[in-house]
Amino acid sequence: MSKSIVLTGITTTGTPHLGNYAGAIRPAINASKDEQVRPFYFLADYHALIKCSEPARVKQSSLEIAATWLALGLDTENAVFYRQSDVPEILELTWMLTCVTAKGLMNRAHAYKAAVAENEEAEGNDPDKGITMGLFSYPVLMAADILMFNANKVPVGKDQIQHIEMARDIASRFNHIYGEHFVLPEAVLDDNAATLLGLDGRKMSKSYNNTIPLFEPEKKLRKLINKIKTNSLEPGEPKDPEGCTLFGIYQAFADPHELNAIRARYAEGIAWGEMKQVLFEKINDEIAPARERYEALLQAPRHIEEQLQLGAEKARAISRPFIQQLREAVGIAPIAGS
Repeated sequence: MSKSIVLTGITTTGTPHLGNYAGAIRPAINASKDEQVRPFYFLADYHALIKCSEPARVKQSSLEIAATWLALGLDTENAVFYRQSDVPEILELTWMLTCVTAKGLMNRAHAYKAAVAENEEAEGNDPDKGITMGLFSYPVLMAADILMFNANKVPVGKDQIQHIEMARDIASRFNHIYGEHFVLPEAVLDDNAATLLGLDGRKMSKSYNNTIPLFEPEKKLRKLINKIKTNSLEPGEPKDPEGCTLFGIYQAFADPHELNAIRARYAEGIAWGEMKQVLFEKINDEIAPARERYEALLQAPRHIEEQLQLGAEKARAISRPFIQQLREAVGIAPIAGS
């Protein structure tokens, strides 16, 4: 029985933070050790170009993200860990898929619609002002990422389900025209995935500049945790853990027994400063061993590059013969047989 393929991409535009770790990286690392599946994890550096025009940032983010996954124990024997740009067949497939994708489908993409709506709210602006073809057509690139390896399952958040639906639509259209070549991927929605709040109480996100980077040194980690906003309740006053940023983050790291104990301390009126210390210790205990490995990996970029190249070779062992099959399907083949 062949293994089920599960695929996840990580856009290389920033430094991994606690929200990324609890919501996506930690579950994916655990999944990489599952012998029943073959996970594909890739650095989505072509996708990064849509959002970021700073070359140094894209390159540094690629280093930091790769180092993060390796430091946290990604099983690179079972998983295929590669950089998107090291698999050129993905871009070739993107063009093949573009040629069967309806423009109307792209018009309905959430990111494009949101950008148009923002322009229309600004008086006198062209609806397409500032919108690049990268932003408009990126769902096709995303479909190519998925379909290149005939991924069975793609873990996504609720706001990303449309990407998988579009990949299915595009794959179905290609299959209808050229015969059955693609598996239709399924979105896997984890309702239990942790969504952490940031320093200001909103969702932890680079967009809000409210993140806590995953591998900050101890002193800086403590300083950031101390910046987390709380209400004005005094020590000794009972506090409600629900909706509390500190408790929400703690919940992502604690076991059920620890959670029950901290709930009791909230009821007793734990001081915010004391809770921040508890949270710091809990996070630091889990992260510290990997932080040392991460710092060592940042000083060994050649090792990281070797791991990515090994992953790319595994990926291309699949993509090279498959793109040849697809070329023949669409009629791009030698005129005379060999």
